[in-house]
Amino acid sequence: MEKIRRASHAGSWYTDNPKRLAEELEGWLRAAGLEKSPDVRGVIAPHAGYSYSGRAAAFAFGNIDPTNISRIFLLGPSHHYYTPKCALSTATVYKTPIGDLPIDLEVIEELKATGKFELMDLRIDEAEHSMEMHLPYLAKVFEGHPVKVVPILVGAVNPENEAMYGRLLAKYVDDPSNFFSVSSDFCHWGTRFNYTHYDKKHGDIYKSIEALDKMGMDIIETGDPNAFKRYLIEYDNTICGRHPISVFLHMLMNSSAKIKIKFLRYEQSSQCKSTRDSSVSYASAVAKVDA
Repeated sequence: MEKIRRASHAGSWYTDNPKRLAEELEGWLRAAGLEKSPDVRGVIAPHAGYSYSGRAAAFAFGNIDPTNISRIFLLGPSHHYYTPKCALSTATVYKTPIGDLPIDLEVIEELKATGKFELMDLRIDEAEHSMEMHLPYLAKVFEGHPVKVVPILVGAVNPENEAMYGRLLAKYVDDPSNFFSVSSDFCHWGTRFNYTHYDKKHGDIYKSIEALDKMGMDIIETGDPNAFKRYLIEYDNTICGRHPISVFLHMLMNSSAKIKIKFLRYEQSSQCKSTRDSSVSYASAVAKVDA
């Protein structure tokens, strides 16, 4: 029986007009001017409204060569629903205005059988935007290529369980027909986010935010989940996809494939210059086979 997850944020976070959406995505992908590579096995990309982060996200999704990929694992943080675990979708299809993405029910069953995952109902699934904001880009890039998705909502997972999920999912990294789309924004700065870390040695506030984010990005590029954990403990940077990123780092560490993460784009929603200002940072990366 078909169980549909609607494109619940279409018409607000991005346009629900299929023609306009396709044109926007094509425009951003073209502007990024990237060469598609079969060595790109994953991305880290933002999940804000497209008017904020659509352009930055193209620097992740524009690298994808869809030819040999048949399955996409989505790893997104949970913004509204608390769980200390990872949760699997109970939908059978994810809708987007420009094409639908069927869920890989076989892999969902496989993961369910481990006993380590909980299930999220459709209401939780549709309320969450972190994975949905990747779907139109994926639908566009994989147009004409049959592909299934495995959505995994990553809850407030403790470090031991991040490592456990990383080990459990590592075998899927070994299969080159699998792709990984990891959803995260970077620093949420300002009193409305209860985060106002400012190191004056960098000059303006926005430069301090950039230095902090870039430090985190550099650590993610080393592939060391423990160094990333130490960075988060020390600076408490408000990277909302910290758990999906950590799980992904553990997956790569436990995989036999040699895959390296590289950041290609960094943007901020606005430039903070006073404590009254606020901003969200967006960073796009590829996870590429290291020849």
